[in-house]
Amino acid sequence: MPCTTILVGKNASYDGSTLVARNEDSSNGVFEPKRMRVVHPDEQPRVYTSVLSHLTVELPDNPMRYTSVPDVVPGHGIWAEAGFNELNVGMSATETLTTNERVRGADPLVDYVPAKGNEGEDGYVPAQPGGLGEEDMVTLVLPYAKSARDGVRILGDLLERYGTYENNGIAFSDVDEIWWLETIGGHHWIAKRVPDDAYVTMPNQLGIDSFDLDDAEGAQVDHMCSADLRSWMAEWHLDLTLGVEGDGPAAVFNPREAFGSHSDSDHVYNTPRAWYMQRCLNPSDVWDGPDADYTPESDDIPWSRVPERKVTIEDIKYVLSSHYQGTEYDCYGSKGTPATRGAYRPIGINRNSQLAVLQLRPYAQPAYRAVQWMAFGSNSFNALVPLYANVETMPEYYADTQARVTSENFYWANRLIGALADVRFHECGRAVEDYQEKVGGMGHKQIHDVDAAVAALPEAEVPSELARANEAFAERVRVETDALLGKVLFTTSCAMKNSFAMNDNVR
Repeated sequence: MPCTTILVGKNASYDGSTLVARNEDSSNGVFEPKRMRVVHPDEQPRVYTSVLSHLTVELPDNPMRYTSVPDVVPGHGIWAEAGFNELNVGMSATETLTTNERVRGADPLVDYVPAKGNEGEDGYVPAQPGGLGEEDMVTLVLPYAKSARDGVRILGDLLERYGTYENNGIAFSDVDEIWWLETIGGHHWIAKRVPDDAYVTMPNQLGIDSFDLDDAEGAQVDHMCSADLRSWMAEWHLDLTLGVEGDGPAAVFNPREAFGSHSDSDHVYNTPRAWYMQRCLNPSDVWDGPDADYTPESDDIPWSRVPERKVTIEDIKYVLSSHYQGTEYDCYGSKGTPATRGAYRPIGINRNSQLAVLQLRPYAQPAYRAVQWMAFGSNSFNALVPLYANVETMPEYYADTQARVTSENFYWANRLIGALADVRFHECGRAVEDYQEKVGGMGHKQIHDVDAAVAALPEAEVPSELARANEAFAERVRVETDALLGKVLFTTSCAMKNSFAMNDNVR
């Protein structure tokens, strides 16, 4: 599942929040409808069976309420993707990663193997369940995690026990910390704490570029890993650090070199996205020309950087919506050539399904601390809307997405806007930007006003008031979204190839 992630530590964000953000992109040729949902403890399964890998997992009997962004069309699993639980622990899962042949050989992925023959007959071989995947992870972990670190430990234990059939990156957050976990082969994993003063960019590649094994096996201040990582690496000679003596890995090594990939396709599909995000957040570096610090195809773009200024919600939305604006690689631009304008995969792509920005605000009380900003459809044409997460229900406008195309819900309205505005990008651009700025401004004011309104309420009354506020804001968003849909429909309709004008205005 192609996606793009940005993580922002609390001292790097504009208001001291931890910020976890990820585009969920559907596979090529697929547009996956999404919706918002609150999952209550009595709705959480005690025995979970995945659809794709046929894996059955027994779950604890004490789940918490949590938000999720599941698929609408049934048949291939939940794909809950992103949310908060009632303890204000956030989780985003997953960012599909790349690895290399050495890792695949050392720890093969755990694929589902169908049964052979018929049960009861000679030669019958029963089916072999696969491991965990993106379909499963939020459902199996978020309802039980008491902190970001606890989420890492829970998922790490599941990976070591059941394995995975794909390589993924998973983010966990609480009000103090963000942790990033990367799966390595079928059963191994590493996790690193995002520096408080830095941001992290992840473009579908294994990203961590420095890892301290001593810390992971000891105090675990900033690193955690699967129990046998050191001996496994030594057995399979996976560390590529120069100057290491003997068969053991260096105490501090580069996981991207040991476990990751630097393929030709990475240089078209993945690394340019990290290059552009960091170009926006550290603009004083040299990004163009023969003296560039990094190019779109550099294999050493840092995993984390200290930004030049604090990072805002709008910065996150901009980079996760980008199509290489201001460069010769912009698919809507006039710079460069037709070849350069189609050279690299955009971040804001037609297959964006949803964008979730998980914000935990240290200055807000726990009862209303978590805000889940959401956008649906192609990010170049949509807007982020804030939703308080400590609620029992989500507004119907976000929750009632169906497989049927209709402008009556936020997902399909945005999908229609993107398809219409794309073909008349420059004519529709002003209306789209006005909509994004207006809805964004409304969102920030909404959060400020609702915070003030609920601050004096008894804690037991806060969830229902937050739900009412979410619902009222959704109706305001509906009005603005419908208005934009009407504008881009009119603009694109006027440019239809079968248009014809006559001076006599005959009807």
